[in-house]
Amino acid sequence: MNNEKSLNIEGPNKTEISSNTDTEQYEQQHASTQRALKTMAGFVIASVIVLALYFGKEIFIPLALSVLLAFLLEPLVSRLKKWGLPQLPSIALVVLMALSVLGGAVTYLGYQLGSLSQELPQYQDTIKQKLNSVKSLTSGPSVWDGAIATVDTIQKSIQTDQPAQQKEGVQQVQVVGAQQSSTDAAVQWGSKILSPLATAGIVFLFVVLILLSRKDLHDRLLKLLGGNLNVGTDALDEAADRIGTYLRMQLLVNVSYGVPMALGLFFIGVPAAIMWGIVAIAMRFVPYVGPMISAVFPITLAFAVDPGWNMVLWTVGLVLLLELISNNVIEPWLYGESTGLSTLAIIIAATFWTSVWGPVGLILSTPLTACLLVLANYIPALSFVKTLIGNEPVLSPPERFYQRLVADDVDDALELAQEQIKQDLPKKPSDEVVVRKVNAFYDEVAIPAIRLFSESHNTDASAEHRLRMQQGLKLFNHQFQNQYPIDQDLSQPQVACVGARWEVDVMASSMLAHGLNLRNISAISHTDAIIQSNVNVLEHLTQQIQMVCISVFHRQPMAQVRLLSQKVRDMLPNAKLIFAIWGNDSDELRDEILRRFEPDAVVNSVNELMLSIDALMLEQGENPARELLAENESERLAALHELSLLNPETLPIYEQFIEEACQAFDVKYAQISLVDDTWVNTPASPLADAKQNPLDAGIAREDSICTHLVHQNESLIIEDIDRDPRFKKNVELSKNKIKFYAGVPLRTKQGLVLGSLCILDKHTRKMTEDDLILLNELAEELMRTLSHEKTKHQKLEEIAKLQNAEVVHSISEIQADPEQPHQA
Repeated sequence: MNNEKSLNIEGPNKTEISSNTDTEQYEQQHASTQRALKTMAGFVIASVIVLALYFGKEIFIPLALSVLLAFLLEPLVSRLKKWGLPQLPSIALVVLMALSVLGGAVTYLGYQLGSLSQELPQYQDTIKQKLNSVKSLTSGPSVWDGAIATVDTIQKSIQTDQPAQQKEGVQQVQVVGAQQSSTDAAVQWGSKILSPLATAGIVFLFVVLILLSRKDLHDRLLKLLGGNLNVGTDALDEAADRIGTYLRMQLLVNVSYGVPMALGLFFIGVPAAIMWGIVAIAMRFVPYVGPMISAVFPITLAFAVDPGWNMVLWTVGLVLLLELISNNVIEPWLYGESTGLSTLAIIIAATFWTSVWGPVGLILSTPLTACLLVLANYIPALSFVKTLIGNEPVLSPPERFYQRLVADDVDDALELAQEQIKQDLPKKPSDEVVVRKVNAFYDEVAIPAIRLFSESHNTDASAEHRLRMQQGLKLFNHQFQNQYPIDQDLSQPQVACVGARWEVDVMASSMLAHGLNLRNISAISHTDAIIQSNVNVLEHLTQQIQMVCISVFHRQPMAQVRLLSQKVRDMLPNAKLIFAIWGNDSDELRDEILRRFEPDAVVNSVNELMLSIDALMLEQGENPARELLAENESERLAALHELSLLNPETLPIYEQFIEEACQAFDVKYAQISLVDDTWVNTPASPLADAKQNPLDAGIAREDSICTHLVHQNESLIIEDIDRDPRFKKNVELSKNKIKFYAGVPLRTKQGLVLGSLCILDKHTRKMTEDDLILLNELAEELMRTLSHEKTKHQKLEEIAKLQNAEVVHSISEIQADPEQPHQA
């Protein structure tokens, strides 16, 4: 009975497990089949598009040219419309101007070519003399004569061994085509001349139509991109911005090359120098091939004109110099990242579009590929295109750093670290700014990279990967810390940074100790972990240690925290205890650790660790950071007082920008802070008392977050104020239940930080890079508006003074001669 009962129970379970397994296998096969079908459909669609582009090039080429030309001319049309000219006259004026420029250039080139063709016969003797001199140089004995003679002998022997191609008695026949009539010749030449003119006419017709119906075409493209108007608008705006910027910058680059070319050729003495400058400007629109073609003509003409070699050498030197300056200085400066394409993608795109559309495709390759990249940014199905052709790194900085160490490339990891630190660094940074950048690298790159390794330690990483990572981290720490040495005595360390269980804990502790020492907080680290080491690490720590920071890379660190908390309390009862739980950022875990084991702090970021140590030292009466004053505090305060930013006329400006910031970022509050000597003015602040004058609103300097922003001289973002030891006990923030803060500096033209424009909310939130850029743009616009208001106020005061002076002068004249009539 027991067996039967067990069989009755076991049978259905096996059937259910088997059924579940079959279902999973079916779902996996179905998913793989769908992926294969999607891939095949993608290839089919791509093939159809390529064939359509190839066979429909007679239509697509004029359309593409007209779209690019419309992108180039549209800013001029918009500028004329802003000046008050109606749309149709604006378009007509801009198109006529473009036609006039092109027509004038073509007419001038035709005239110069005609004049040059008449002068060329005069240079025949010079050309013959040059060729004879070159021939005499090459006809002498050389090291290749033996090889050339051998090849000639072999070729003659092959020709003699071949059978006779003609037999005796067979008459050779030559096929002669029908003679072309003069009418056919005229039609043929006419078609060659009229075809480009017809294409140009179609292009300009399309340009006019595109400019006339730009808004309607914009709406239709939005509809094609889907129903999301926000995403569609961003995509079209980005495409227009990238292509328009690229074309305008390319025109500037070409002009900056062609004008010096014309001037240089003129002083060298090459005929038609201005024409060759115009040719250089036009031909450089053709990537890769155009610059070489534009250089061939003046070099050939210099060869023909000058009996000697000086003109040729000077011309070649001029071309090389201009190419070096244009490619290495002008183009990187003006282009920047206007297209967002990688160099390899530009070359591949040029090859593809040239094979599809010929020479015109070579000209259009970069703009068309830039449009494809923009679509890939907004259409998820094309995300692979962004990975293939974009110039942005496809791996995040922590992933790149991790990959370099796993690949045993410590030198590249060091280079990546230097790039990350030097990013957005001022030209002459202070030591404090450099220290913040080093700790930011630890926080944003190094620690997350170690976290990636710890997550894959027992799954994806092999024994060789683990060995490379351990050795790479040791070598990286040694070399990186030598690049940023510590200039202080560590005989009496205050903080001990130790690892909990394994080697990555120890490596992270070494980074933390280095970061603290750079901040003039004496810290040490130990080469062994506490749990798995045969050495009792805690016994090596002196009683002078005030704080112990334990690094833990584990998804579930509760067991290690329980063990280590007890050990530290037993060995160092007077030391503050901080746990850095790098492997888990859960708020619930943090709260549970604080509740159960009562450490002095639980952190999971380097910045939070530094702030927690500062706060604990403040509780002990020590302050490792210097007073929160800017380096140029006196100049900053003088600039703040000079601008007179608390005039009644400025109140509407503050109210407008505060409202715009609240609406744009969808936050509860926004605030403008002006940091004075002991007080931070917050005019029109929504957090101020409604009964007081909006211009009198403010807060004590030591209680304001903006004080820290001015001290740091950079943006400050606090996603969760409760996790920032500096402000979690701030009375003003607690009273208003503020959880989120993001502020950017208000800078003068001289770079002095007067205060901040910030947004605040009652909920924690993330601040994206685009949001930060927009907030900075609002701050810059606010400073421009305030400067303009100050200038207007000064002009009004000057006018008032002049009027008062005229009144005084008139009264003086009346008093001097009361009988003379005076104009009132």
